[in-house]
Amino acid sequence: MTSNDVSHQPAAHYDRVHEAWRLIMGSEFHYGVFATPETPLGEATAALTALMVDGAQPRAGDRLLDVGCGTGHQSCALVDEYGVRALGITTSEEGVAAATALAAERGLADARFEVRDGTANGLPDASFDVVWVLESSHLMRDRAALLSECARVLAPGGRMVLCDIIRKREIPFREVRDRKVELATLRRAFGDAHMQPLASYTAALEELGLTVTGSRDITEPTLPTFAAWRANCAAHRAELVELIGAEAVDDYVRACDILEGFWRDGTLGYGMLSAAKASAPTPT
Repeated sequence: MTSNDVSHQPAAHYDRVHEAWRLIMGSEFHYGVFATPETPLGEATAALTALMVDGAQPRAGDRLLDVGCGTGHQSCALVDEYGVRALGITTSEEGVAAATALAAERGLADARFEVRDGTANGLPDASFDVVWVLESSHLMRDRAALLSECARVLAPGGRMVLCDIIRKREIPFREVRDRKVELATLRRAFGDAHMQPLASYTAALEELGLTVTGSRDITEPTLPTFAAWRANCAAHRAELVELIGAEAVDDYVRACDILEGFWRDGTLGYGMLSAAKASAPTPT
């Protein structure tokens, strides 16, 4: 599910769809964990964020790096509710502008946002107590570089938490060829994406010296996300067409149908993991 077309690259795609996705996905810009299919989308996205918080264990004064910070909603909430000092990074200038405006609106001086690449962030070694990667890794082709950077900037004793779409089975070349129309629709709707199994994240982090403290497949409770997104597309269609055009709205709805099928047939799903860096040795 990849492309060399620059218009499908994460920053360009995100800048183009940012305002429309607020209407479709809600303020948190990510999948939800649904207690029932009828759970409101806002409640479900908050439940996923709560699982991330459980993995990150943020504490007052922690330096937190939010990799792929989206609208800045999570960084701002973590600053406000837990007293962390957050830096959100994204390759999208539109995202940084929206996140910075949100922090200013809430009076959160400890929530900052910068244009940086998660695979080469340019930040100092061991400069964060928490690294938070919410649903952004599938948009970074060099997954090894992303995880290496996360481990590098994590201070001794620090925690990392990550959730994302995952690939749950190998997809033969013939199937990729036969489903090229569906895959092209996904690329137009969501940009250039490349999914990996959850186990590959675990293995990579362990090779980097981190201890994986939790790993879970949450495919089933995230499935109702697609119905919620389709409902929002219908409810806000006129405004969405103004923002991104009728063809893009129709692509998004079709993409939800395709992803729902991938969730149901075991091709794709959703996973979450947490990890920790060993504490520095106590001086003797």
